[in-house]
Amino acid sequence: MCIDADKKFERFEDVTPELLKKEGVKLLLCDLDNTLRLHSEKEPADELHDWISECKKAGIKIVIISNNGRKKMMQKFCEPIDVPCVWWAKKPLSTKLTAAMEEYGFSTRETVMLGDKWSTDVLAAKFAKIRAFKVDHRRDIV
Repeated sequence: MCIDADKKFERFEDVTPELLKKEGVKLLLCDLDNTLRLHSEKEPADELHDWISECKKAGIKIVIISNNGRKKMMQKFCEPIDVPCVWWAKKPLSTKLTAAMEEYGFSTRETVMLGDKWSTDVLAAKFAKIRAFKVDHRRDIV
């Protein structure tokens, strides 16, 4: 049996609100490090602000679910973009993904996990019985 992402993209910005609406996505669970930001970034980049704003305008709820264990850093990063965050999620365990769906009242059909790693993000999505959208590992542009 082959377990793979349902869709693959180069960058998170390629996962447009229009695409998400077409796919019936109402809840987008996002990995943080190397998916939405470079691991070294301390503040949200302008393109992340813009993308989240556009998703929110389209009625899509975004929750960041990260294996990062630095609670204060996560809160400080997520506060300016007004997105709830879950730290120390222990992906590929699907517990935090399922809890987010329950907390916000969305079904598995309405939910997607967006991340950069097969071994954590894609597997957690599959264990939670939701779709997985994979992006390339975010890198500095040189």
